[in-house]
Amino acid sequence: MEPPILRNLLLFGRVLRAAGIPVSPDQSRSFTQALVWVDLGSRDQVFHTARSLLVHRQEDLALFEVIFNRFWRQQGGASSRGGMKAPWPRERPPRQPRPVEVISFVGGKPGSEASEVDVADKSGTFSPHEVLQRKDFSDMTDEELMAVRRLVAATRWKASLRRTRRLVPDDRGRRLHLRRMLREAAKHGGVMIELAHFSRKIKQRPMVLLADVSGSMERYTRILLQFFYGMSHSLQRVESFVFGTRLTRITSQLRLRNIDRALEAASAQVVDWSGGTRIGESLRAFNQLWSRRVLRRGAVVILISDGWERGDVATLRREMRYLAHRCHRLVWLNPRLGSPGYQPLVQGMSAALPYVDDFLPIHNLESLQALADHLVSLPERRSVRSAPPATVPPAATGGSQA
Repeated sequence: MEPPILRNLLLFGRVLRAAGIPVSPDQSRSFTQALVWVDLGSRDQVFHTARSLLVHRQEDLALFEVIFNRFWRQQGGASSRGGMKAPWPRERPPRQPRPVEVISFVGGKPGSEASEVDVADKSGTFSPHEVLQRKDFSDMTDEELMAVRRLVAATRWKASLRRTRRLVPDDRGRRLHLRRMLREAAKHGGVMIELAHFSRKIKQRPMVLLADVSGSMERYTRILLQFFYGMSHSLQRVESFVFGTRLTRITSQLRLRNIDRALEAASAQVVDWSGGTRIGESLRAFNQLWSRRVLRRGAVVILISDGWERGDVATLRREMRYLAHRCHRLVWLNPRLGSPGYQPLVQGMSAALPYVDDFLPIHNLESLQALADHLVSLPERRSVRSAPPATVPPAATGGSQA
């Protein structure tokens, strides 16, 4: 039977993962081994050992401290860390059901009244305040926008995966790894002891972000840059572009670790803020200069614009068709789509919509959460595109006008 301390250490790792702090089994094992070299009677030593080995992101430090203080509570109800003794909680009942969704710990003496700290899994969510979830970005105050920007920038995004042509060893694979089997058999005098399998390697799809920063999108531009920054630091292969009357690549600027410096550098790179809109000309520049570099290996393109086109609509239609056939999935995000009664009647939106795979809103936090769920569930196979319809498909007309 395993000792109570070991069971509590394993439970502590599960609580951290449920709260959104990534803790691997190797980290938990290192933490358990490191406790041999510290004084278990010193709560401060245990706390700093756990924090250094189990937390790798600065934004998780505050949440980790709350969970640690509640989980490894001192008997007697003290709340400070320094000089505390007996850092181990009482042993759990043997048949106590394991919490699944919400895990809370109560401090203080057994039986005393105390407030609970909610450590439910909040990874991937955008706001703890329900009132902000459905409020349009354009209707928010400066204080609300500041809070939303921090939430958007700190969100951990995930993208759909693809199976590559490269083969890797896999014990659960369906194909036999003959070379590995022969190599192992040679070590045992030609006797084949076990079978070896392999499967195709799975990797994240590249993401290409294109955002309209013209005058009609001015109310959403700052939030979009925060969105770009969050995706650039959550995913491995992200290319970011903005356009108004010309195309500007801001990938390298958004890779800066400091968010304020990154957004300032990106803003300084763009010279056509809040100007006119030439979506077709900007897409032509992207297709000619960048498409062959960034649209390989099944890239997903996310294009953010309200569809107001002041240039040639025929150019937009031609470049959209080229772009749609070069990428795995073309997602168009329109902030006006969240308005009641919206219909894509402007010429630019009508010309581009037949080549769009997914037409989604991006006007509040709820729409960003829906986008995050949608990107994870994209189909693995590339969609087969036929000739575009003559009119806008009815399924895509839901939503306000233009």
